[in-house]
Amino acid sequence: MSSPRKGPILFDLDDSVPKAAPSEAAPVPELEASVPQGRAMQTAAVLATRRPSKLARIFWGLVGALLTFAISLAAWDFATGLIARVPLLGYAVMGMIGALILVLIAIALREIAAFARLGRIDALHRRADMALADNDLPAARALTDNLVQLYAAREDTSWGRTRLAEQRGDQFDAATLLALAEAELLVPLDSAALREVEAAARQVAAVTALVPLALADVVVALTANIRMIRRIAEVYGGRSGTLGSLRLTRAVMTHLVATGAVAVGDDVISSVAGGSLLSKISRRFGEGVVNGALTARVGVAAMEVCRPLPFSAGKRPKVRRIVATALSGLFPS
Repeated sequence: MSSPRKGPILFDLDDSVPKAAPSEAAPVPELEASVPQGRAMQTAAVLATRRPSKLARIFWGLVGALLTFAISLAAWDFATGLIARVPLLGYAVMGMIGALILVLIAIALREIAAFARLGRIDALHRRADMALADNDLPAARALTDNLVQLYAAREDTSWGRTRLAEQRGDQFDAATLLALAEAELLVPLDSAALREVEAAARQVAAVTALVPLALADVVVALTANIRMIRRIAEVYGGRSGTLGSLRLTRAVMTHLVATGAVAVGDDVISSVAGGSLLSKISRRFGEGVVNGALTARVGVAAMEVCRPLPFSAGKRPKVRRIVATALSGLFPS
């Protein structure tokens, strides 16, 4: 029996098959670059708008009530027992408990006042919408008076209040009067609010791009947006407490989620020069640009909510301009 033949085996190819030139070869398929989606901001928006179920609220309410009752009873027993053993120390502890109760009452009153301020600004905003819709000049004049009263104690609006008082008599329709009030009183406040938006967008973008820790970008995005919304409210005179800030944040985020604004649009990456190229070079940098742009969107929505007057035509800040100003120099173009 013969041994198997070893060595290379040659195959004859059909000469009728044309041979393709290298220039005619199909290009090598490139792996599709993952487009940044701003996951940190989208997650932060979901967390800010999520409401626990009714059963969960009842559960945590009962747990909080029981803990408060147990702690109060333990503190009272401790104070009365200490009074029986060492009267001087016992009365000192009782005084500290009383001081703590007074502080809690002061915090509660501050929160109530914060809700009242936010409600006052919201009422002014609704009245302005109605006055503009009906072209109601008397209502616009009354609204302007309330607006001047709102900013009467602020030095940064004194010059605008003076100019408004000089020119308001020459306005004979609601739209021009409210436009004058906006120009003299709110435009300087808009500039201060925009600086807060730019600072928050810059912070969120930088942390997203430079800090690779898991969930760090989500935490920074959530805290930066809450702080930004609170400061915007303070700029427009609606200083909010802790609960007021959380409620305002939920209102802004709910509006954005409902309208689909907390999502990546075609203009988000291109908001910064070279942003689309940047996203291909580094996904982290691309995510930073997108998260910064989404933070700017949240800031503009917060300005609309916290502003006592609606933006007149052409006065609403442009997100692309905010992002370009905030991120210029932060990322290389």
